[in-house]
Amino acid sequence: MNQDNLPDMSLDTTTLVSEETFSDGRGGSIRRLTPVRKDGSVDESRPVEYTGHSQVMTEAGPLPVNFKLEVDSLEQAVEQFPEQARQALQEMIRRIEEMRRESASSIMTPDQAGFGGGMGGMGGGQGGAPGGGIQLR
Repeated sequence: MNQDNLPDMSLDTTTLVSEETFSDGRGGSIRRLTPVRKDGSVDESRPVEYTGHSQVMTEAGPLPVNFKLEVDSLEQAVEQFPEQARQALQEMIRRIEEMRRESASSIMTPDQAGFGGGMGGMGGGQGGAPGGGIQLR
């Protein structure tokens, strides 16, 4: 990357936020994003946002779970955290299962790919691998 192709690294001063993190040290954390002006004063024309962050352990290691909390206060965020975390995890599991189904449906067997009638040959003039095999689309 040369000097002329460097990305713009400036901050958008209309979207600045002050970020605070609240945690119990074990189950997760809540981030409060308070809109601020470039002088650091609170920008009350924009709403404060809350996001939840946690993780679940899987066989492959920790899996982060992040979600938006539609609340007006830290107290409400703490109250809604468990249910919103559960819903975010359920949605993540649903998406993973959907991706697995899509991946499984894209696997082609030799007879679907035009490799011939399963006799192990190239068959059909399709240029397939000897002995058939599985091909991903």
